[in-house]
Amino acid sequence: MVSEWPSVSYAAWSDTCDTLHAHTQVLGKIAVALAPPEPQLQHAALQLTARGWETLLLPATNGSGGIVAALDLRTHEAVVEHTDGRVERIALTPDRPVRDVTREVLAAARELAGAFTFDPTPQEVTWTVPLDEDDEHARYDPEHVATYMQAATRAALVLAAFRAPYRGDSTPVNAWWGSFDLAVVLFSGHPAEPPSDDFLTRNSMDAQQFALGWWPGNQRHERAAFFAYAHPAPDGFSDLELPLGGWDAQLGEYILDIDDLRQSRDPHAAAVEFGRAVFRHACAVCNWDMGLAATADGVPPPIR
Repeated sequence: MVSEWPSVSYAAWSDTCDTLHAHTQVLGKIAVALAPPEPQLQHAALQLTARGWETLLLPATNGSGGIVAALDLRTHEAVVEHTDGRVERIALTPDRPVRDVTREVLAAARELAGAFTFDPTPQEVTWTVPLDEDDEHARYDPEHVATYMQAATRAALVLAAFRAPYRGDSTPVNAWWGSFDLAVVLFSGHPAEPPSDDFLTRNSMDAQQFALGWWPGNQRHERAAFFAYAHPAPDGFSDLELPLGGWDAQLGEYILDIDDLRQSRDPHAAAVEFGRAVFRHACAVCNWDMGLAATADGVPPPIR
């Protein structure tokens, strides 16, 4: 039976997707500028809420309280809110260039929070034009954004259910503005050598970890999909056979395409089991503490 999960293809909404991605980078860079630094770059992460993407509460540099910056994907506005009740709203449509939205969001944030330094350089994307100069990305189709939100919120609920019983350290369901995906990470408690020394890698992959995430498609994989990987991944990690999804050698991750998931009887349960199956396998080949690993399956249960 085909579920209510919408089909999301990057090719069908790439222009809008890239514009939305750029807008999330503005929020993320405001978080980087204002939030106190945390391990695993958690201070830079955004959250997916019922209205869209938003920062956590960020301290105002002028000492007046805090602000939250958000993309309201129901009203199709960028929103900057102060804890004293002041709110600034910036329209995302009809088809406003990233440059214009970025400049207005920054002006609103600085008006409410005080001065701060903002790095306009886009990250982990194929374009290089600074966000506050980018007039190439402007397409914003509200129907495509609504479809994205339907899929993204369902994916976020899967990630939250997967993470919930685990008794080790883990992240919340993060919305990552660099890679434009949602992800949760479980940690074994042991350090690991980062695979490279660039800033992002050395700060986000310095611990043994397992990640389950979801993206709405991109140039490398044009269909929305769940993904799972372990770091560090030893020989044998790619050998798992799954009823749904499988190893993608080009991406170096396990992939579960949303269109395959939509055909299952219970897509939510199937996606959670995809994550747990890969995690059980990762724990075995990566030599995690198997008692800790079992907690991801609810043994012992999180609440008794």
